Amino acid sequence: MEQESNEVYEVVVVGAGISGLATAVALTRLGISNIIVLEKSDGLRSTGTAITLLPNAWCVLDALGVAHKLTDLYDPYDKWHIINIEDGNKRTFTTSGTSLRRKIKVRVVHRKALLEALATELPYGIIRFSSQLISIKSESIKDLEGLNYLLLEDGTTIKTKAVIGCDGVHSRVAQWLGLPKPISSGRSAIRALAVFPDGHGFPNEYRTYLDNKGIKVGFVPLNKTELYWYVIHKTSTADSQDPDQILQEVIENMQARNFPDDVLTVVKHSDPSSVTRAPLLLRTPWDILFCRAHCWNVTVAGDALHPMTPDMAQGGCTSLEDAVVLARNVFSGTEISESGFARYLRERQRRTACLTGSAYLAGWTPQDNRPILNWFMGLFIQKIFNRLVFPRIRRYAICYDCGDLPTVMQKKSV
Repeated sequence: MEQESNEVYEVVVVGAGISGLATAVALTRLGISNIIVLEKSDGLRSTGTAITLLPNAWCVLDALGVAHKLTDLYDPYDKWHIINIEDGNKRTFTTSGTSLRRKIKVRVVHRKALLEALATELPYGIIRFSSQLISIKSESIKDLEGLNYLLLEDGTTIKTKAVIGCDGVHSRVAQWLGLPKPISSGRSAIRALAVFPDGHGFPNEYRTYLDNKGIKVGFVPLNKTELYWYVIHKTSTADSQDPDQILQEVIENMQARNFPDDVLTVVKHSDPSSVTRAPLLLRTPWDILFCRAHCWNVTVAGDALHPMTPDMAQGGCTSLEDAVVLARNVFSGTEISESGFARYLRERQRRTACLTGSAYLAGWTPQDNRPILNWFMGLFIQKIFNRLVFPRIRRYAICYDCGDLPTVMQKKSV
């Protein structure tokens, strides 16, 4: 039974992840104060352990005025090595990017640190934890404005002019809008933190090792004592979620497949409490391009709009971009512009569809029992995509500059 409530907000942001918190910060920078962020968990989530922030993400954090909170804590790096352990082929990329204004370096940061840096920019009480959205009802009133009623799990009803769904891959807001469900990439990711109390001694570079069977292993230092590592592999119904079993499985597979000793050293120093495994989902590029991702004053951002595989390290980066682009298009002064929702989506759909498709191709693995497809795709990816397309897409991804918000006081990253 619905509980009566006098709660009325200008904007409700659903989800206090990267996209949700960044969106809330962007809105407060534009003077929108009557906001609430609904988060179903009982605190800030840190699933994923760490996140790679490429230059396009640092442009966003500069625009939001929070980059300086992180640049003092994490050292930059500018080399990314991709090594095939079977043929020894090695590709090296420069990860620094040049925006419209300056050259920006890359850092890998603790995901929790990023969330806290954003959350501390928000007024006290704006984030409401343990608040699960159940349903949305939207009504049309004069001047074609949408009045939305949000029903929460505890029976509370909240009224708001605008709803921004930043509630992840399984977004209830996206479902309400009728967006197609994300599909499986056929792969899963194991992520964890390795801790070396006396120092790890690895150079401040990103290393990725892969074989021809669809296994990809990468690691990168966060600081002098911690490294973030991941393994991407084909999804199996037998995949365990127990951290100790996952670590044992990774070690056995790395030994059997002759991955370098450095990989084993990192994995063996893992903090079991940080180990997670999750399937990698995506929304197809055509679904992103042609979906109707807004209705009246309801829309989605981040993974709720464009979930993608991590092969270009752009999932979190593009989620940050969404926040600034949405705020700038939808809110003029303190007024909500419904036409701005359409402008926001036009600006975001092409870019994110391109990056989603490119990430899938960059991480493509052979399909079982499909030798002809495997031969054709392998030839295309090795001869065309990796040599001609990927370098251009990478530049397109990392050199994007979201621009400024008009009222933010900025402290530039180095």
